Amino acid sequence: MMLEEKLARLRAHRNNIHRYRRLLKPRISDLEREYIERRLTEERAALESVASTTYPITFKMPPPVQQLVAHLEADHATATHERSSA
Repeated sequence: MMLEEKLARLRAHRNNIHRYRRLLKPRISDLEREYIERRLTEERAALESVASTTYPITFKMPPPVQQLVAHLEADHATATHERSSA
């Protein structure tokens, strides 16, 4: 499949996801809500599938700020301890 076709599929899935989200906003029956939520899940899975073959490169998400702060504090404590030991 060519890149243009994949991008068109990505747009179609994205548009479907937006449409299903809009349909969830008004008051609807439980049966309608279940159907729309199921379709939304299917569209998201399809979008992820096409996206993973279109953009195979993945990036690691940075850790939360709390983990970074704890890591920096641990490094600082280690460095301080090493200096006082020397």
